[in-house]
Amino acid sequence: MDNFRSMALPNTSLLLLVLQMCALAWQAWALVDLRMEDNVEVYMDESAEIPCLYTFTEKPTMVMVQWFVREREGHRVRISYSDLTMQKVDEDTSYSNRISVLSNSDGETLTIQDVKLSDEREFFCQVSGLAAGNGEGRTLLKVFDPPEPPVIEGVLSGVSVSGDSPLKIASCETREGFPKPNITWYRDHIPIHPTTGLANVVTLVTKEFSGLYTVQSELHYKVTKEDKDAHFSCEVSYFVPGAVRTSESKGINITVHYPTTSVKIWKEWPEGLVKEGDKVKIHCQGDGNPPAPIIFSREQSDVELDSSQGLLVLKEVSRADSDLDPAVVVPKDSEVMLKGESLTATCNALSSLETSTVWFKDGIEVGRGHIMQLQDATFDTAGQYDCEVTVPSLPGLLTSGSVHIIVQGAPQIKDAEREIELTEKVGAWVNLSCEVRGYPRPAITWSITGSQSQSWREVVKRETEDQVHSVVILKVSTHTIAVCNSTNDFGIETKTYSIKSIPFSQTPTARKTSADNSGVIIVVIIVSILLLAVLGSVFYFLYKKGKLPCGRSGKQEIINAYSTKEKTNKDDIVVEMKAKKTEESVLLKGVNGEKKPPNHQNSTLSK
Repeated sequence: MDNFRSMALPNTSLLLLVLQMCALAWQAWALVDLRMEDNVEVYMDESAEIPCLYTFTEKPTMVMVQWFVREREGHRVRISYSDLTMQKVDEDTSYSNRISVLSNSDGETLTIQDVKLSDEREFFCQVSGLAAGNGEGRTLLKVFDPPEPPVIEGVLSGVSVSGDSPLKIASCETREGFPKPNITWYRDHIPIHPTTGLANVVTLVTKEFSGLYTVQSELHYKVTKEDKDAHFSCEVSYFVPGAVRTSESKGINITVHYPTTSVKIWKEWPEGLVKEGDKVKIHCQGDGNPPAPIIFSREQSDVELDSSQGLLVLKEVSRADSDLDPAVVVPKDSEVMLKGESLTATCNALSSLETSTVWFKDGIEVGRGHIMQLQDATFDTAGQYDCEVTVPSLPGLLTSGSVHIIVQGAPQIKDAEREIELTEKVGAWVNLSCEVRGYPRPAITWSITGSQSQSWREVVKRETEDQVHSVVILKVSTHTIAVCNSTNDFGIETKTYSIKSIPFSQTPTARKTSADNSGVIIVVIIVSILLLAVLGSVFYFLYKKGKLPCGRSGKQEIINAYSTKEKTNKDDIVVEMKAKKTEESVLLKGVNGEKKPPNHQNSTLSK
């Protein structure tokens, strides 16, 4: 009985394997037609239905259907099984409580409840009709979750037209969408395409812990004065089941800052001619944004100033009001410009007579007329500009004003050469100079490689409002690279010295500065003067001691003296000196102090 029980029917898995092996023998003539959709698309948190339709060329005696899902690691896991006698959902899978299978005459339909982003994967339907044939199909489940509507924000501080490159003018954000949404920018409903130097879009994509995407986009745009009336918006495009949808933000207006190019001034009241005692209203307005400050100024107390309204009110005017007022300069006091910008400055004074204006910089005339144009500003443009307003018909009537111009920009090395090569002897000290302009005033640091820290130091540092001059002294010990780094808020500029060291016995081949050549010349001159002074002193000493042979016969006498040296007593040696302008002989004392006549001197030398 026990042996009979051991031969009981095998379990379901073993039976399935045996049936599949038997079915292989009939595959050559038995076929199954299995149809599944390539993709099934569904919104997140909704239900997805994946059909598996099949037909056999001959009626099967038994049909088995299994559903599988591909895991992230790549392998497949079974989630459902059914045959003629049973239908079951596999336990201990991520789908055990969320799927159901409905069978009908055409096949089966797998239903997935509460679809998550993690369900976007492949599902397989495997059908076996034993001898009638078997087949397998696959469907990719795609999950969609629309993002939130876009939120747009403009730059609150406004954007200037004077920038050299595109500046950030607005940002746009859309949150929690799947798949990743895209953002497109529009100007007056016309798409903005990235263009070098004009428009640029910076996009940041963040994948949340939930798997949803948040996209942030920044529009960098080179604005012009015409953009002050334009409207900018952003549009989000995203995928949904079977379609692509879009969502557009509200339009915003950008605050554009542009300089004043023209000013209007007019008499608002009274209409017609003005008579003494009238109240006069003078209005002034510029076309810049933000509006340029309007300043009316007089020394008289009857002039009231209302700069916020650009309105000057003169009460009970009289002929005295026709005198020349103090000069009014716009911009007032000082103005900051970026390098390359242009500026229009005006200078005039209120007068009933025609005025004339002359502009000066550092005492040199630079222009005539009430308006001065500064184009393409450089660091040389910076400085104080003085204007003098006169009345040609009244000589001696003059008033003046001034404006201080500051030009901002990256550091600029004053020397034409940025890389200099030198050759110096080992042990020599060299001066390295670095002079830079820029505003804000650049900071200079030296980076020296190949030389010990105690072998160099900064010996000169001079600073002005927009200039820095630094000099370091360096002792040459080996091949050295010295870099002068100058930086400010607008950039960086460098100057490099490459110093090649040679042994002390060799001559440097590098160029010498004029200061070096001048030093050599001065040393040579000083040594020559010292040598001449010593030589003169020696001659003078010999002259005073009577040891200096002079005159026409001096040379011959010295020769005779040396030739008879051994025959002559040293106490009898004398020489004859002739004066430069006379032939009179000069008696010199002998070494022993005796005076001897000329004939005796000659006879002594001729012995």
